[in-house]
Amino acid sequence: MAGTVTLGRDGVVATLTLSNPGRLNAFDKPMWHALNAHLAALEGDGGVRVVVVRGGPVGDGGTRAFSPGADISEFESERNSPEQGAAYGDLMDEGLDGLRGLRHPVLAAIDGPCCGIGLAVALACDLRVCSQGSRFGVPVSRLGISMGPTELKLVADVAGGPAALEILLEGRVFGAAEARDKNLVHRVVPDEGFEAEIAATVQRIAAGAPLAATLHKRYVRRLADPAPLTEAEIAECYRCFGTDDFREGYRAFLEKRKPVFGGR
Repeated sequence: MAGTVTLGRDGVVATLTLSNPGRLNAFDKPMWHALNAHLAALEGDGGVRVVVVRGGPVGDGGTRAFSPGADISEFESERNSPEQGAAYGDLMDEGLDGLRGLRHPVLAAIDGPCCGIGLAVALACDLRVCSQGSRFGVPVSRLGISMGPTELKLVADVAGGPAALEILLEGRVFGAAEARDKNLVHRVVPDEGFEAEIAATVQRIAAGAPLAATLHKRYVRRLADPAPLTEAEIAECYRCFGTDDFREGYRAFLEKRKPVFGGR
């Protein structure tokens, strides 16, 4: 059966669930099409404050996985020539770029295997929290292929060039502690405390002003570019002082209450 990506909504929190249970949530073509469609819808949804990307259950007893990578069973039909590989790469790039460029904060909730393109999807998210039992790696060289340019850049940008080469050349699958040491995840939490930590992280993100979150996402990445900011870019950073959210934020602070941001 083909995999899918479902979009759920609980108030201001949207959840994208990767589901291909027979293959530990490995990514197949229908999943990429579903993910890209959901990202387009989320970009236009002003009521969202945070997006969570996670894997669905894959076995009895609540066994979970984020994603171990690509669904290799479709390689012969979907990626069996340089032309097919490039076309499939364009589809994946659309999803990875969509995650990175989404105006809402995106949290990868990693519980279980997170390898190959699954790891690239996690790295395209803004924050990554994993359970202690999660596993990571990029063993694609054993399949006789390399990662595509967009995926490679994500690994190199997050882990750094030397660590990226170690990950790619050795093709090892390693644990959560090493993933944290390589900057692949922000936090590792005990398996039994994973869901509570994800809920708390979501709550903290959702409590912030959405316009500020969008600017922070944009400018953290923009400032990695050595080109000086333009006058227009600098001015955009200060437009927040003319927003309703700014007035709500400082008044709530002075009045010792929680702010209620409207994204305006």
